[in-house]
Amino acid sequence: MSMVGGGGQKGRLAIIAGRGFLPLYVAEAARRAQDDPYIIALSNEADADFSGFSTQIAGIGDARLIEQIVRREGIGRVVMSGGVHKRPDWGSIHPTLRVVFRLPSIVRTLINGGDDAVLRMVIGIFEGMGCRVCGVHEIAPDLLAQTGLLHGPALTDQDRIDIKAGVDAASALGRLDIGQGAVCVGGRIIALEGAEGTDSMLSRVADLRRSGRISQRKKGVLVKLCKPQQDLRADLPTIGPSTIAALSAAGLAGVAVEAGRSLIVERAAAGELAEQHGLFIAGVDLGLDGLGLP
Repeated sequence: MSMVGGGGQKGRLAIIAGRGFLPLYVAEAARRAQDDPYIIALSNEADADFSGFSTQIAGIGDARLIEQIVRREGIGRVVMSGGVHKRPDWGSIHPTLRVVFRLPSIVRTLINGGDDAVLRMVIGIFEGMGCRVCGVHEIAPDLLAQTGLLHGPALTDQDRIDIKAGVDAASALGRLDIGQGAVCVGGRIIALEGAEGTDSMLSRVADLRRSGRISQRKKGVLVKLCKPQQDLRADLPTIGPSTIAALSAAGLAGVAVEAGRSLIVERAAAGELAEQHGLFIAGVDLGLDGLGLP
């Protein structure tokens, strides 16, 4: 297979795989593009089946092992995908000389930084090895959400009100480097995404609905956006069939994601599930009046 990827970038592609199926979708997309991706599956995080791909399990802080892989496999490009639920602890960090020189900044990041700071640290380590770190959207552009109504019924006036309120809340949340999602019901923000992730937040919403803390008559929406300061090479907002199932369980009307800066995995299955449950999937453009909504 070719060692030249999109844009003429040379070097084998490595996929740093965290939780979920996204790393597998990226690997399959890379293979369709005539790449031969090498999977670095993060220990205690990666949970997809990478049978058929060259794979090595490594800790996120094991720079020595990762650099050995980079040199041995001729890695020139790196893409990070999937969730990482746990920061590296000191016992898991095995630095190379390059990393030793960066230890003061790494220490500050692990103690004080938010999730984006940790991702920037990882990007810096790979760049220090001479790799180009690219985004999932460069390897699998077909996963990006477009602007407008993508699946499901037409938006109601209340849906548009909830989406705009959710956009404001998710933007504020992102500036604090806490999360990417917000749920709005009847114009009121009732849940913000924290470290637990989107599906767990929606499970909380479902509990609130069952307990009567949320109106049974008003549906509401989930909004997911990039953090304003987010590096697009890591952790783009992502939805898929599990998100749609969780929306339905929470009694919501649908989801709005940021167009061009969010991913929809298993799009056909997610769209079919949305249609079955009468839910909408919409892509919003923060630079447009009305967010580009129909």
